[in-house]
Amino acid sequence: MQTATQKRYYTPEEYLELEEKAEFRSEYRNREIIPMTGGTTNHNKIALNVVFALKFALRGQDYEIYIADVRLWLPRYQQYTYPDVMVIQGKPVYAGTNTTTVTNPSLIVEVLSKSTKNYDQGDKFHSYRSIPEFQEYILIDQYQYRVMQYVKTATDQWLFTELEGEAATLTLNTVDLQISLPEIYEKVNFIDSEQEE
Repeated sequence: MQTATQKRYYTPEEYLELEEKAEFRSEYRNREIIPMTGGTTNHNKIALNVVFALKFALRGQDYEIYIADVRLWLPRYQQYTYPDVMVIQGKPVYAGTNTTTVTNPSLIVEVLSKSTKNYDQGDKFHSYRSIPEFQEYILIDQYQYRVMQYVKTATDQWLFTELEGEAATLTLNTVDLQISLPEIYEKVNFIDSEQEE
């Protein structure tokens, strides 16, 4: 007779202690530690293309840009996560005494994969909306020319725009940047992308 495996729950402090020593990154949600899947080469190319465009557009301005190695703390939901790209206007507000975890991005970009797309568009976006500074969410499909943009209005509603095809251009609301979808997808091989997952 088999016994059901009992789930192990962790405190945020236990998670941080384990994460500091871990060889691979994990997220923390619902008191559970969730191992992160490895990214594909196309996922990496897309994130880097966006970061380079942001870095060039925002040089000399009061913004900080972070990639997937910087952790985000969502205190309302007691959740730690690693967004693909974050932009903070002004200075980062850190959680705790070190500089590994921030709390105040205004713009978050996620590159969608088959295993995370539902979570990124659903529960994760719901959690992100608890950040007071958060104003814009960009979701980039890595399998086709398709970008989804959510922008927070002055009345705290979220406006949705979907961009598709090589002729489309993404105009960010939180920062002064227009980037064409061919620039976002530069050197991405969609056939390889289907095979990598």
